[in-house]
Amino acid sequence: MEIKFMKIKHLNLRLLNFLILIFLASQLRAQETKEIYLSGKDFEHTVEWDFMVTDGMNSNEWSKIDVPNQWELEGFGTYTYGRWYKELEQEEPSKEEGFYKYEFEVPEEYKDKSVKIVFGGVMTDTEVKINGEKVGPKHHGGFYQFEYDITDFLKFGEKNLLEVHVWKHSENHNVNRAERYADWWLFGGIYRPVWLEVKPRTNIDHFAVDAKMDGSLTAELDLKNIPENAQIEATISPVGETDSDYKTYSFPIATNTEKKIIEAKWENIKPWNPEQPNLYELQFKLTQNGKTIHEVSDRIGFRTLEFRKKDGIYVNGTKILMKGVNRHTIYPESGRSTSKRISIMDVNLIKDMNMNAVRFHYPPDKHFLEACDSLGLFVLNEVAGWQNPYDTKTGRQLVKETVKRDVNHPSIIIWDQGNEGGWNYELDAVFHEYDLQKRIVIHPWADFNGWDTHHYPTYQTGVHRFGAGENVFFPTEFMHGTYDNGHGAGLDDFWNRYKESPLFAGGFLWVFNDAAVLRTDWEGDRKYDSKGNLAPDGILGPHREKEGSFFTIKEVWAPIQFEPRLITETFDGTFLVTNNFLFSNLNSATMNYRVMKAPKEVFYSDSGPSQIASGAIDLPDAEPGERRKIKFGLGDNFFEGDWLEITAADQHGREIYTWTWPIHRADYFADKFLLKKENKKAAFAEENGNKITLSGGDVKVTFDKNSGHITSVSNGKSEIPLVNGPRPIGMKVEFQEVKIKQDGDKAIFAMKYAGGIEDIVWTMYPDGRLHMEMTALKNARGGDGFDGAFYEGNIDKFGITFDFPEEGVNGFKWFGKGPYRVWKNRLKGTEYSIWQKDYNQTITGESFENLIYPEFKGYHANFLGGYLDAGNNSFRVFSENDKMFLRLFTPDEPKNMISNAHPQPEFPEGNISFMYEIPAMRAFKPLSHQGPSSQPTNIRIKSGDDGITMNLWFDFRKNQE
Repeated sequence: MEIKFMKIKHLNLRLLNFLILIFLASQLRAQETKEIYLSGKDFEHTVEWDFMVTDGMNSNEWSKIDVPNQWELEGFGTYTYGRWYKELEQEEPSKEEGFYKYEFEVPEEYKDKSVKIVFGGVMTDTEVKINGEKVGPKHHGGFYQFEYDITDFLKFGEKNLLEVHVWKHSENHNVNRAERYADWWLFGGIYRPVWLEVKPRTNIDHFAVDAKMDGSLTAELDLKNIPENAQIEATISPVGETDSDYKTYSFPIATNTEKKIIEAKWENIKPWNPEQPNLYELQFKLTQNGKTIHEVSDRIGFRTLEFRKKDGIYVNGTKILMKGVNRHTIYPESGRSTSKRISIMDVNLIKDMNMNAVRFHYPPDKHFLEACDSLGLFVLNEVAGWQNPYDTKTGRQLVKETVKRDVNHPSIIIWDQGNEGGWNYELDAVFHEYDLQKRIVIHPWADFNGWDTHHYPTYQTGVHRFGAGENVFFPTEFMHGTYDNGHGAGLDDFWNRYKESPLFAGGFLWVFNDAAVLRTDWEGDRKYDSKGNLAPDGILGPHREKEGSFFTIKEVWAPIQFEPRLITETFDGTFLVTNNFLFSNLNSATMNYRVMKAPKEVFYSDSGPSQIASGAIDLPDAEPGERRKIKFGLGDNFFEGDWLEITAADQHGREIYTWTWPIHRADYFADKFLLKKENKKAAFAEENGNKITLSGGDVKVTFDKNSGHITSVSNGKSEIPLVNGPRPIGMKVEFQEVKIKQDGDKAIFAMKYAGGIEDIVWTMYPDGRLHMEMTALKNARGGDGFDGAFYEGNIDKFGITFDFPEEGVNGFKWFGKGPYRVWKNRLKGTEYSIWQKDYNQTITGESFENLIYPEFKGYHANFLGGYLDAGNNSFRVFSENDKMFLRLFTPDEPKNMISNAHPQPEFPEGNISFMYEIPAMRAFKPLSHQGPSSQPTNIRIKSGDDGITMNLWFDFRKNQE
């Protein structure tokens, strides 16, 4: 007796599957179609099959494998990335073959039924046998659902042997060119479910619908073995409702009819759109003399699509603007085998970024499209072909499989054929053979048939294209985000420029998440592989960790937009807002405010902020595109707060965004949060050779007399290594003279410069507080290299910098915008609060084994005050300037780049810097191809200008009681 070892979970699943099969056989009514799974439904719920692979890991021995899954992630075969022929310079990709076996029983009761076996997706060529016989021709193409009628191959009432032979590398060269010469991971195996589809021999084999917003519906039904006196009954009911009073329509069907088109119209229909994704269950019953023979159903949405060339894309009469993202179907532990849980999570994350559209490079999982239907996303569904097309014969089959599977999803509004040259013109018409709705077919990146989808346009793209062209344009890829350097960076500029054109229909960012996979063949600490810089181009990490651009996009694409406003003493609670929803009134959303206050000792204790006032804000009636005034009552204690937060949510309760405004200016906060202590002993200054020391309380700060740089800091307990500054960034300076003086109980050290800095004045207070006041760009006087009364030029970095070691740094607590770092062209998505984060060395898009966001290092906007926790080296600093950037160390660059990826701009020297200008992040193309906020600043100073001041308070005192 052979004893087979199985994991308990798989033993239980196999037993459960068998019991379900028997139960369904006894309960199956003649009219129902049943799906009986031979595999698990997803990679999180699998069934073990027998398996052998011909090459690579664990090859040439029969063992067990989880189905569905990719065999590489199960420890078989060889990992291959699709750029094997280019950057990776490999002669050949991996070409192993996989053999699967699985036994199943089919009850005797099914003998008079029609039985199909359906494969949700197999990579890449597939041959199927039942009981040793081939059930049909080999299937080519790895991203598509396909099926075989196996009724005549089955043994009913006994065991049947399923054998599946899978070739990772296709025998069809055009399939390989379309799918495997590509910028994505190449996997092998049965990665989507396998199931039996059981229904009566007389049946409704398939149907496609065109359901309009007015409740009218046209359906085309494929029928099998229609008897005499047959008819079709059509009913609908709202999804989620058990009772429905909608009319039932009946249509007579002639004997042996194979195709039938019916028309019906229901009243009081709620149309589908991404903001109100109303769904209905459509049911068709095939009856004979009043008895139901077969019934089928599908979820549909009633919506009207119009594609008007030289105008736009209309849904339900509304001209749409797609705020979209490209998405790969991929998860680190399972390759392209995912789950309904992941699909729902991803759609929610897309919606959370205020997006309303998504695009693919191949048909996604059915459960992802179902989530798009129910949660509300426009979908561009694509037949693969990455820069190379399928041949016509194969392509016709794959287009048919794609459209027939997905045709009834209301979320799908456009079909894509191929990508970046991967189209075959002979296939365009095939889509409409199976699509009653006649959705447009686009060629992504081409200006084709009236639809301009140019990829990665520059800000100034023109020459009869985009804003200067006549075709509707919507880049199906733009803002490429390798290492988070292109999604949010520059997006605001591009978006504002392109939406000025009435021909702009939106765009799709590249890409949703980093495509890093678990390497089961790697040993050591590094486990996840994104092929260097080829695949870490997501807004989210591989496990959906949120990078900074997530929040930038969320703000830029928020359907409620605030006009810029400062809160001053005249503020009366009024804002101007614009309704950027496509279909919803502003008053369908909700809005609430909170007044936040931080305690004075917030940077000297573990205390945090509290809410001192809150309330709802009434939103007025405003149609999409209209601007309105909103107002809330301030209350008596409003100006006791430190910052205001306003949160909006859509009609479903999903947060749109939380906006913030400081209630006071920087000098108010510096005065509030900097702890003052009485000290009867005056501060004093000492000059000793080339050194000048300011002393107050226990604090001593020593400067180099010739440069003005701090050389040492002590507080009676430790030496704090904030030294070698302030050094200028983006300026030329020349030392001129030094002065020290006593001002009452304060000691002052002043340095005069020529060039970019006028002077820097340091004031030590008796209790050890140290104040710095710098005046820059005032006259820019005298000296070599300094030109008269002004200083001008292209400046991408401007400020002062100090040295400070990273070693020993534990964390940072600050008041300002956060919690994510910023670039000059990615300021949105950060908001005011008291933030705190622990030290980390995350390399964006690479630290997959310990991917901590937000990153610790980088530029932080609107810095007002903070505490750097570095043990005995800790100190505090406060700004009296509202628009200050804090540079906190230099992020490490990726270590595994395969080609030049421009992961970040050059940082200034030093480690801790205070700056008024910071660099922009390059977004896939040079900064010169981007918008205004990506360009360097031009500075011009004229005689008589007061100059630019920078006022900082340093608190080097040991931890205060």
